[in-house]
Amino acid sequence: MKTALFLLPVLSLALAAAEPGNWPAFRGPNSSGISASAKPPAKIGPKEGVLWSVDVPWAPSSPSVWGERIFLTTFADEKLETRAYSTKDGALLWKKISQVEKFEEFHRTEGSPAAGTPATDGKHVVSYFGSFGLACFDVEGKELWQRRMPVAETQGNFGSGTSAILVDGKVILCRDVASGSQISAFDLHTGKTLWETPRVDSITSYGAPIVWEHDGFKEIVMAGSLSMKGYDPKTGEERWLLRGMPAFSCTTPVVGDGLLFYAGWSPGKADSPFPSWAATVEKQDKNHDGKISLDEFDSGPAWFRVQDVDRDGFITKADWDMIGGAMKRGENVLIAVKPGAKGEAPESQVAWKFTKGLPYVPCPLYYDGRVYLIRDGGMMSSFDAKTGKPFYSQERLPAQGSYYSSPVAADGRIYLASLQGKLTVVKAGGDLPEVVHSADFGERIAGTPALVGDRVYLRTEKKLHAFGPQPK
Repeated sequence: MKTALFLLPVLSLALAAAEPGNWPAFRGPNSSGISASAKPPAKIGPKEGVLWSVDVPWAPSSPSVWGERIFLTTFADEKLETRAYSTKDGALLWKKISQVEKFEEFHRTEGSPAAGTPATDGKHVVSYFGSFGLACFDVEGKELWQRRMPVAETQGNFGSGTSAILVDGKVILCRDVASGSQISAFDLHTGKTLWETPRVDSITSYGAPIVWEHDGFKEIVMAGSLSMKGYDPKTGEERWLLRGMPAFSCTTPVVGDGLLFYAGWSPGKADSPFPSWAATVEKQDKNHDGKISLDEFDSGPAWFRVQDVDRDGFITKADWDMIGGAMKRGENVLIAVKPGAKGEAPESQVAWKFTKGLPYVPCPLYYDGRVYLIRDGGMMSSFDAKTGKPFYSQERLPAQGSYYSSPVAADGRIYLASLQGKLTVVKAGGDLPEVVHSADFGERIAGTPALVGDRVYLRTEKKLHAFGPQPK
């Protein structure tokens, strides 16, 4: 699956979702997770505040909303689809298939070939699929153009996770894959390539790019493995690079109070050490040939493919050292970055950092002068955005377990959904997280809710829900 726009200069056409009624991409305006105008209900659940619920094929992507339409990507019956639903009653308005000859390899329970969230400006709808590339439609479902791309190969064959964004008449897409990573811009109206910039030192990552506007110009910012980079949106030129990021990046940064905030965690550090090869091979190498085959591996085929880096059908010491080496170089961190970096950013570019309670998949949230985090286990933290001083750290919510959905906020409340399907609504601010409502949907929630007007749109494993004021 990442800025409180009312605290920043208004961005451009593609970020016009600050207007009431729109949630144009993953996590809404500029991937911020914030609506400055929405006043959604706090008390929602399977039988509470429901306007309508409709069946939808599962995918971990999130809804985007513009006007009277909700846009989703789906994967069912071996078909990749972009779909439009009515905000009025959930009726399916149209669906368009992106035909592929071969699907990318993906984790069958945690990943999906339809992980990207559509981006829209109210005229165009752009979907990215790792097995296909980009597909652009008008809001009535007419295909305007497509850009076919090689089937994505991700580290460990987990599957793609990024989404495209729209900026000043451009489609910006970052494809961090096992080899050949690059960030590119395409003309929104024609699909023509405008620029491509290699990301030679970045392996698979799962976040999305954002826009950072400061000092009279804009930058495209993309976090990746071990580093975060800023690009010129007109030319694709790399303006700056900041090291000291996690080995594998799943989250997307956010902006606010004149700073850029990133938070991420990946295994391999002191809180989740990578086991030694000697201990692993002694335990799992049943035939003592110095390598581990699939039938010897004790964590299943999906994670076997993650460890088999060279894809020769065995996990060897070389595979193990490559993964472990990247993990050791990574830094798990919440970081606030000052604007104005050029080239390799020095330590002085960092305003503050924090190293506890970090999220693996959910993105950070900047809201009303604070940065909020939610990590697995239902542990929530809140920090002063300017100083990094914790208001509270790793306070446990009633909903524990894993979190894939990212926090979103509007009207003084923060909405959080666990992978196990439990929703928690928390009052923003305070010295502790004040829970104002909880609900259990009884099925997985991987996508991030959309907050639009007086409604919440939430995608669960089997359904798309709309919540709002009840008709009188």
